[in-house]
Formats: sequence, structure tokens, C-alpha cells
Amino acid sequence: MSQNADMLKRSREHWTERQIDLLWQLVWLFAALLLLTINLGGVPLKDWDEGLVAQVAREMHQASFDQYRWLYPTLWGAPYFNKPPLIHGLIALAYRLGGVTETMARLPSALLTAVSVPLFYRLAREVFHRRLPAVFAAMVYLTSLPVIRNGRFAMLDGAILFWLILMMFCLLRSRRDYRYLLGAGLGFGGLCLTKGVLVGVLLGGIGLGFLAWDTPRLLKSPFLWLGIGIGSVPVALWYGAQWLHYGSAFLGNNLVEQSLQRIWTDVEDNGAPPWYYLLEVLKYGAPWLLFLPLGYGEVWSNRNLSWAKLALVWSGVYFVAISLMATKLPWYVLPLFPALALVSGAQLAEFWQRGQHNGIRQLPPVPYSRIWVGLFGLLALVGWAGVLYFSYWSTPPEPSLVLVFAAVGMTFSLVAVLIARQNPQFIPLLGWGTFVALLLLMQSPHWAWEVAEAYPVQPVASLIQRHVPAGVPIFTSYPYHRPSLNFYSERRVNPASEQELRRAWRRESQPFLLLDASALATLNLKRLQAVGAVEEWTLVTKKSSTAAHLPDPIP
Repeated sequence: MSQNADMLKRSREHWTERQIDLLWQLVWLFAALLLLTINLGGVPLKDWDEGLVAQVAREMHQASFDQYRWLYPTLWGAPYFNKPPLIHGLIALAYRLGGVTETMARLPSALLTAVSVPLFYRLAREVFHRRLPAVFAAMVYLTSLPVIRNGRFAMLDGAILFWLILMMFCLLRSRRDYRYLLGAGLGFGGLCLTKGVLVGVLLGGIGLGFLAWDTPRLLKSPFLWLGIGIGSVPVALWYGAQWLHYGSAFLGNNLVEQSLQRIWTDVEDNGAPPWYYLLEVLKYGAPWLLFLPLGYGEVWSNRNLSWAKLALVWSGVYFVAISLMATKLPWYVLPLFPALALVSGAQLAEFWQRGQHNGIRQLPPVPYSRIWVGLFGLLALVGWAGVLYFSYWSTPPEPSLVLVFAAVGMTFSLVAVLIARQNPQFIPLLGWGTFVALLLLMQSPHWAWEVAEAYPVQPVASLIQRHVPAGVPIFTSYPYHRPSLNFYSERRVNPASEQELRRAWRRESQPFLLLDASALATLNLKRLQAVGAVEEWTLVTKKSSTAAHLPDPIP
């Protein structure tokens, strides 16, 4: 009788634990959806990848099913070899449901990133076995600026986070249930169909490296290799279809120029020193990066435990791999942040246990160092300085950024006070304050600050659409390609040197040039007719016998 009662009690406790975990997952999902979807279409698509991905998806959306653009994607009618079309296809589906808008272009990536947050909590719960560090790790992951910002873009990196965390969670769970190895294979296949085989092999290799250190018996499991095989089938079918359709041109471009060549060559002049990604973490990892030095000390002290092994292999191998690559882009660092969140979560849990908990008897706590008070006090000063700058000295004033920096300044000020009082409640306060600051930033038009680095494309694109017939080449004095301008204008605008602009003017019967004021004066073109102007850009063409349908020259 007592044995049955004990079993019933354990069953109820287990069910209660599951209910609590389910509640936490719902909290993380709701918070992630709020951060990742609010004001999603409030700013235009940015260069580079957003404009390219959105255009490839639009060509899929505009083509009929039997044109097979979903299998053989194109960019301005030419074969698109850069990346597999999984995310592009999801965006095309979103276009069908909600129209070709910024929101629909960004929605698939945002949703996948949002789902990765509760999934990451499950991963942390699996590897820590305790709820406290798992909660803190999920909090850090959710409130990491690079995760939220890059997850909102119409790019591939939010999906990479989802597939990577899914794969790692299934590998961890498979230690208790071999069937989860099939899910790990699904995650591996998703990685390959999102960013290519090279990324899949790198991140999949990190997972296998962890298993070799932590649970080597799983490497002999047929479920593992069956899972990898099942996940590889759609990858092999897609690559095989491309090779049969395009031949060696596809293999040379996709596998060599867009993948392997990035290891030893700075493709498209995107080179940087080996410490580039360390600077990226330092620039955008606040406030959680402050806990990483002590956190890695904790990792090393517990390197015989699974969570420390996972953090070391994941962060160490991936950081070294991307640092040694010749091509460096800011979003390549994104898969590092879940591993950093595990490290920070473990350290925050240790800080929580060291603090003075009111009403709870505990051993004499190890006091927090006064250095922490100084660090967060310094961050608070930065926040209040931002309030003053964007209130009085910025031209024009930026009320939305004033609110963001006010939230930052207030949060760090209160955190410094709580640390000085040895109160561990500084941890949830820091998480909540960072969440609010991020929410205010995402609500503002400044969350995609790259858009402001060059002239606004939408007015110029509208000008081009009104006056340039479809299919007619357009040349511009702007020195770089702007895929976002191409996307909004639905025409290709080609950057050209002064010599190339003159050549186009001579050869074309009715050329269209998009010129800034300096180029307009320098070129001094004959028979010029301006058909429209927006800010510093003027669209011009050549006077001819067909000029009657064009508007009068701009005075």
C-alpha cells in the first residue's frame, strides 16, 4: 500500500514539474513573439541579404508551380546558386498569404527565432537538470540584442538558430531516448537546406564532438546514423537536382565560390582580422558579456559535467572556426550566442545562490564584489548620457531613443544598487529591464540602423517605377549595388563609373541614369531630360523623338 502511495506521489511531483516547465515555455514563447514581431514591417528592407532574399522569394511567388522556381530559384531571372531555397520558399508562402510586404518577408525568420527560445529552454533544462540555470540561460538568450535583431531580418540566420538548437536538444535528449537521434538528423538537414552543406557539416560536427566527449556510446547507435541519413536525403535530392539541371556551374558556384572559398578568401572584400568576432561580442553582448569571464571559470571548474562540455565544445570550436575564416560578416557570430547564454546562465545561478535571500536561512553568503557595482554604475552613466544626447544635442531629437536609453539607465542604476545591497533580485531585474529596453528599441524605427547608412530607397524606387519601363536597364552614379532598391523598384539599378555612364549614354537610344548632383554636373550630358528628382537623386534620360510621352524637364 505504501509503495503504491510513493509511486503516486512521485507521479504527481513529476506531473507538477512538467506543468511548471510547460508554463515557462509558454512565457518564453510569448515574450519572444512580442520582441520578434512588434513593428516588424516598420522599416524598409536593408542591404544586402534582405533585399536579395526577398527578391528571390518574390520570383518564387510570382511563378506558377510548374515553373519549378521553388526547386530552381532565380534572381532577376538568372539561376540563384547562393543558398538552398528553404527559407526563400517559406517567405514566398508568406507572400501568398499576406502580400509582398516587409512584414511577410521577415515573418518566417522571426517565427522560427521565436520558437527557438522555448526550445532553448528545453535544451538548457535537459543539460543542467536544474530549473534555475535553465531559466537564467533562456533569459539571457531571449534578451541578447544580436539574436533579436538578426532574427527579425528577412535573412537565414534566425532559421539557423532554430535548426541548431533543435539538433542540440535532440542530441541531449537522446541520452535517455534513442529516438531523439532522428530529430537530430532533421535539425542537421534543416541546417544544410538553409545555409548549405558547409554550415551543416560544421555545426553537425560540433554536435558529434560533444557526443564523443560526453556520451561516446551514442556514436555507435544506429539511430544516430539513421537520423543523419534521413536528414541528408532531402539535402542530397536538392543538390542532385541542381547538378542534373545546371551541371558543373552549380557545383562551382554553390560549393566553391559561395562556401569553401569563404574559408581562405575574403569573398566580396568582406575580410577582417581574426579578432573581428571577439569585437562583435564585446560591442553587442552587453550586459551579459560581463558575466562571461567568471562564467568560463565556472565552466572550466565543472568541465566533467555535460553542460560545461557542451558550452566548451560549442563556443570553442565555432568561435575558432569563424575566426580563422577569411570572409567575415557580422551575422556569422549568431550561432555562438546560445552557447554564451548557457555560460551566463550557469554563472547567474551561482550568483543567485550567493546572494542574501530575505526570510530564507542560508550559509553566510559570499559577498558580491564592489567591481560589479562600478561596472553597472558605468553602464548606467552611458544610458543617462544617451538620454541627454538624444534629448538636447541630437539633430533632430529622437524621442524613441530617449525612451530606450532611459530604460537602460534606470535598469543599470537599480541593478548597481541591488548588487551593493547583496540582493540577488538584481538578476531578474536586469533581465526584465533589458527586455523592456529591447522592446522599446524594436518599436522604434532604429532597430535596423543599417537602413540609415545610405539614402532612403523607397522614394527613389517609386520614382523609378513611375518613369522607367520594366526591363529597361538603369545605371546610377552610386558606387555600390543596392538590392533593396532593386526590390522596391522591381528593376535592376546598376552602379557605374563615370566612364561607364558616358558609354551607356552614347550607346542606348533612351538610357535612364540615376545621378547625384555631383555626377549630374560632372557628366554634363547632351540632350539631357530630367524626368524626376527625389532629394539628392535625379533620374534623367535622353531627349529623342519618343520624348513626347515623358514629363516636362524639372525646372
